Amino acid sequence: MELRHLRCFIAVAEELHFARAAARLHIEQSPLSRIIKELEYRLGVQLFERTTRRTRLTWAGKVLLEEAHRVLAVVDQAKASVKSAAAGYRGRIRVALSDGIPQSRLAALLAQCREEEPEVEICLSEVTLT
Repeated sequence: MELRHLRCFIAVAEELHFARAAARLHIEQSPLSRIIKELEYRLGVQLFERTTRRTRLTWAGKVLLEEAHRVLAVVDQAKASVKSAAAGYRGRIRVALSDGIPQSRLAALLAQCREEEPEVEICLSEVTLT
């Protein structure tokens, strides 16, 4: 399975229409159909229920859609990490933020991190506490 298979699969799974997915991917519908059939053959499962009126994901297709998103997210993160390493970053600090942190405290924390470890990449993510 190749990344292009997953990208094509995601487009069809999200559009649920081969022609719209092909347009989104800037390819013809026929090669897209072949890619999906090849993916189904390699996996040994049917990913879509196709009729002349509609296209629907099978349960296996729904599972693959979730996994494909996860795989591509990991690939994107790997690309970003490699680019950071090439730019000289040697580490990463991940900070999860909630709504209650004062901006001045966050700014002071980030400034201190930058002073102590100038080559460290700082990644911020927002979390909601329930």
